[in-house]
Amino acid sequence: MALQVWNGLKQQKQTLNPRLESVVSSCSLKCLEKSNGHDGLRLRKRSLNLSVVALICNGLWANWCEATDVLERYTDSKEGFTLLVPSSFNKVEKAGATVLFEQGSNNVGVVVNPVRLRSLSEFGSPEFVVDKLIQAEKRKESTKDAEVVGVAERCGQGGLQVYEFEYKVDSSRGGMKRIFSAAFVASNKLYLLNIAHSDTSLDSQTTRMLQQVLHSFDAAPHT
Repeated sequence: MALQVWNGLKQQKQTLNPRLESVVSSCSLKCLEKSNGHDGLRLRKRSLNLSVVALICNGLWANWCEATDVLERYTDSKEGFTLLVPSSFNKVEKAGATVLFEQGSNNVGVVVNPVRLRSLSEFGSPEFVVDKLIQAEKRKESTKDAEVVGVAERCGQGGLQVYEFEYKVDSSRGGMKRIFSAAFVASNKLYLLNIAHSDTSLDSQTTRMLQQVLHSFDAAPHT
């Protein structure tokens, strides 16, 4: 949809960390030590405690895996752009996307299209552009609400003008999503980055990582 607005105007096993192992050991020990002499009650307590341990471990494991996610440099020399991508995102093929990386329902994608513009300022200010993006989102039947979180402008490779946007979209199809978007124009091409992530599972650390991806989007250095 963002592109329509513009045109209108790798898995590796890892061991549990010490903290996680200590939680498992501690919970398991308490489960075995507690006994009131009634076998049935003791078994029910043990089953309950093990269930709690499983829930805690699953949460810690997911958070730990996310915390160890690293960013890897991806450069498309042919199209002329570069960005950082989380290592847990897998590259997939999709019609209309120059490149797309996915992790479940979360994704990082780039679209490159020819334009007659020489710079983004010819299209409008960052505030003008994000307003058009929000209007386009609200026109979708599946959209319940959409609101701007932040707008910025920065200099990229060789003083290139880059717009950055962050907004939320509540949709009947995907729930609440946080969108990070960046755009620039170079060599009469429009480069558009779109990062979509579930807002419900978006903690401060993941937010910082996605913002790093956003800020890394730039024209590829000339070789």
